[in-house]
Amino acid sequence: MTDRRPLYGYSDIAAVGALLADATRARMMIGLADGRALPASVLAAEAGVAASTASEHLARLVEGGLLTVERSGRHRYYRIANAQVGAAIEALAVLAPTRPVRSLRESTRAAALRRARSCYDHLAGRLGVAVTEALLERQALTRTDGVAGTARAQGDPISAPMTDHPYRLGPNAEPLFAELGVDLDAARDRRRPLLRFCVDWSEQRHHLSGALGAAVLTRMESAGWVERPGTRRTLRLTDSGARVLDRVLGVEFAE
Repeated sequence: MTDRRPLYGYSDIAAVGALLADATRARMMIGLADGRALPASVLAAEAGVAASTASEHLARLVEGGLLTVERSGRHRYYRIANAQVGAAIEALAVLAPTRPVRSLRESTRAAALRRARSCYDHLAGRLGVAVTEALLERQALTRTDGVAGTARAQGDPISAPMTDHPYRLGPNAEPLFAELGVDLDAARDRRRPLLRFCVDWSEQRHHLSGALGAAVLTRMESAGWVERPGTRRTLRLTDSGARVLDRVLGVEFAE
């Protein structure tokens, strides 16, 4: 008897690779890696191309499942399709060769990205790792595998969300997050895991993600503790934010 069940092959990595192999599309994806929705005009400027050219590239990214599009009035807003796509962009940043810095402006921008940035919808870079480290030191988080701090363990990916992680909420989670103004119950109610962690591509250490990581960054932005100096995912710690992190978490972070 002939087996008529459908046959499934390997994932078509080449199809996704072809979408990201174009420099214009790659710049657009990086511009959207903070999880926000941006109009085509902003993405055209980000990629340095005409609006008509940008529309063609964006259509391909939507068709390929890497972006979603929403209409608001006369404008279309594009965003990363899901957290997995955002994580893939982060991981590719580790594998890709570093572009030569050709100006002081580019050097400053690259340094700022490593200092503090958003990784999809949560905090990353030196600041993201420092906050995660402080949460461990103050027992708002607890690590269960015996490895100190946020250090990568053997077998961890070089840059990606961790499918399994050795963390749980610590005994001081409730009072400490309350002092920061982060509602743990609301974060628990979201339709995603409360605790997730990524290996930070620039620091090669763990940073907090998941629903709680998103809640922390949302709180920091709404309180004016961090701000975005443009459309990019670079974040800047404000003076008030520095004071709060020092007082509550003991984080002394020099901009």
